[in-house]
This record gives sequence, structure tokens and C-alpha cells, in this order.
Amino acid sequence: MPYEAVIGLEVHVQVKTNTKMFCGCKNEYGGEVNTHVCPVCLGLPGALPTPNEQAIVKTIAAGLMLGCDIAPICKFDRKHYFYPDMPKNYQITQFDLPLCLNGGVLLEKFSFPKDVQKEEQALAGKKVRLTRIHLEEDVAKSFHFEDQSGIDFNRAGTPLMEIVSEADMATPEEAFAYLTTLRQIMVYGDISDADMEKGQMRCDVNVSVRPVGQKEFGTKCELKNLNSISGVRRALQYEIPRQIEVVSKGGIIRQETRRWDDAAGQTFLMRIKENANDYRYFPEPDLLPVRTDCGLKAEAETMIPELPSQKKARFMQTYGLSDYQAEVLAQERPLADYYDEALKTSIQGVLIANYIINDFLATNPDLTNLPIPASHFGELAELVGSAKINSKQAKEVLLEMFSSHQSPLSIVQEKGLEQVTDLAELEIFCDEALAANERSVADYKSGKMGAINALKGYVMKKTKGQANPGVIDEILKRKLI
Repeated sequence: MPYEAVIGLEVHVQVKTNTKMFCGCKNEYGGEVNTHVCPVCLGLPGALPTPNEQAIVKTIAAGLMLGCDIAPICKFDRKHYFYPDMPKNYQITQFDLPLCLNGGVLLEKFSFPKDVQKEEQALAGKKVRLTRIHLEEDVAKSFHFEDQSGIDFNRAGTPLMEIVSEADMATPEEAFAYLTTLRQIMVYGDISDADMEKGQMRCDVNVSVRPVGQKEFGTKCELKNLNSISGVRRALQYEIPRQIEVVSKGGIIRQETRRWDDAAGQTFLMRIKENANDYRYFPEPDLLPVRTDCGLKAEAETMIPELPSQKKARFMQTYGLSDYQAEVLAQERPLADYYDEALKTSIQGVLIANYIINDFLATNPDLTNLPIPASHFGELAELVGSAKINSKQAKEVLLEMFSSHQSPLSIVQEKGLEQVTDLAELEIFCDEALAANERSVADYKSGKMGAINALKGYVMKKTKGQANPGVIDEILKRKLI
């Protein structure tokens, strides 16, 4: 019997703000252990929380980018549990009135792993529905040593969005594409840096299997310790066949939490979940409900950027870029903004894209360091587009531009590379070529069209490669009639 997987993801994304969610402590990654703390985030008795407006606005902006319905009124709740990373023994979160409901993530073609088959990438355009996005405070970070454990409370209280999807994904590749697209949107909107290595984006996976065609879900397992998007894919590539093997042999999948060991390439049992956890939610008595329709939503709307899919479409429609070119340039916002900046000095969109993708990125893959002013690429494209230099000369200019960071125009002037376009001067050189190459002239007139190349070469040599090849071609053909 064939089986299929059913996958849903719970993604936690730290919101990039100046301070923590309910106090004035600095929201910063990498600070000295337990230095960004205060009575509120340490859970000391009597300390009162104050909500972070910036975090609320950014969460609303995230919801708008994902097509969510924004609640006009939301509230915060207490979620009770007992663990060292939450000193209050409860977490301030949102239960029945979250900020964002519904919405979805549209899977983009370029978000799928590069090694998957075209059939999988054909799923681009599939929409993974969202259940909700709620805002809460992050917990402290635990460190486990040989014979003891430690807690760093710098992370405690950091604004944290939980983005909950419906169980709409069926393959590890779809989960990969979903997370890649989601992360890209969060970074584009400046909601979060979403660096999984720094814990700024964390993911729990719920996965089950069922016979193909069956509507009811199977018993799900929750996967933990997933530290990268590729790690999520690898964990699912192991867990789905494991569950199928169990049920195929007549076994039963238990509802359990499993830990992914990336080095071993396997999931291992952590604990069995026989009953749903009772977190004893109740409204947070120290915080009033929040109205989003009194300026917060309007402020969030001003933050919405042009998203990657929109940029890609604009690059193709406005500047004639190929699907591949537009895809590469739109994936990372710094690169897309860099390309847009270059276009302010030239309308040669395709030429600029070629130089940035094929020449610049090959030697400068770090998008946080773009040493060449974007305007240089626009200037170079204009020189080529206006036939002041040819494509071969452009390569020479590029190399010099990368090493000296000079502008293309100054390089052309300094090296004397500007093409000879004066018609009278080129006419003289073409006449010389015809007189000095009678055999080539005869061959051309007898139908050997390639013979014109010898004549062109003569002119190029005479002008030290600075003649415009297109103009030479026109003059010679006219004179050979």
C-alpha cells in the first residue's frame, strides 16, 4: 500500500528590535553571558511587564506580508510550565486572541533545493496555509556541560513570533521550500535576521504518514533539534521512511517527541506524549488588551517592502531579464537593492545583470561587502550600450574596476580604450583593408561570406582594437557590393 506524508511546521522567529519584549533590556545576540538582564526578564517578584510597541508593529507587518488577517484587538496570556529557562514558571504569550490569523506562504521555484527533480520544482506556486502568528517572549538559553548545566538569561524575554502552518506539506522538499521562502520574507521585511545558527529562527516539525487517498491524519511525531533548513529536510528524509516502514509491517506509530541527530542521520525517542499538555492558560493580568486599529496596523503597512517574487516579476517585465537572472538578483535584498541602484545610471538592464551575476558575484559572494559602487556597473553598461567600448574591452575595464575601484569612464580614458566611431576615419581604414586583401575581397564576392572576417581583422589591427565592429561590418558590406 502506498503511503504519503503529512507535514506541518511551527516556526519561531525572533523579532529584530532594540529592546526585549516586556522590558528595556538590550535585544542583542552575542553579549557577555547574563549581562542584558533585569528584574522583569529574570522573573523577580513584583516586576511588571511593559509591551514593546516595535515588536507588535513588526509582527503585524509580518502578518501583512503573509496575507494574514490582523486582529483589531489582541491580548496576552500566561502559559504555565516549569523549566529552568523560564524563571517565572510561566511564559507571556498569546492564546485565543493572537495578532494574526490565516494567511499563507507561496512556495517559490527558487526556494526548492537545487538538486531536486523538475517535477518537484513544478510545485512552485503551491500555497501552504497558515493557522496563526502570535507574539510571545523567548526563553533563556540552556548550556549543558559534563556534570552541570548553565543558563544565559540574555535571550529570555526576546520578542518571538510563532508562525504555525497547516499540515499542507507532503515532502521534505516542500518543507525546505516553505522555510526558505518564509526566512526570505522575514529578512526582506527587516522583521528578523532569521539566522538559524544564532537561534533567531527555530523550527519544530510535526509529521505523520497515511495511506494515499485517506483523509484522516495518522499519528504525528514531533521532531526537535533542527538547526538548519537543510537539517529539517534531512530529518524528514529519514523520519518519513521510518514511519512508513513501521506501519507497513503492521506496527503502530506512537505520539512522541523525537530528537534529530544530524551526525548520526537518525531521529531518536525523547519522550512519549500520551496526553496533551495542560498549560493552564489565562489572560495576563498585568497587561491590557492591545488595539491594532488605532495606528499600529497603519504603521506596519508603511514597512511592507517589495517582496522577492514581486521584484523578480518587475525585473523581468521592466528590464527584460531572463527567469534565471531575475531569480538570482531577487533572492537576497542587498543584491536586489544593489541592482536597482545600478539602474539609476543606465537603462541597460540585461547588460548590468550579466556583469553583476557573471563577473562580480563570482569573485564577491559576500553580499554584506559590496566594495564596487553600483553606479559603476550602470556606467559600464552605458559605455557598451552606446558603442563607446566593445564587449572585449568591457572585460578589461571590469578587471581594472575590481582591482582599483576606479569608475569605468576614468579607466577607459586613462587606457585610451574608447572605440573609434568616426565614420570618415573608419572609411579610410576599410579602403586600406580592401586594397591590401584582394584575395579576401574576391572570395567574399564569390560567395565565401566568412572572408569578410579577414578584412575586419585588418581594420581592428590598424585601430589597435578600438574600432566599432558593428560599424566596420556595415562599411565593408556596403563597399563590397
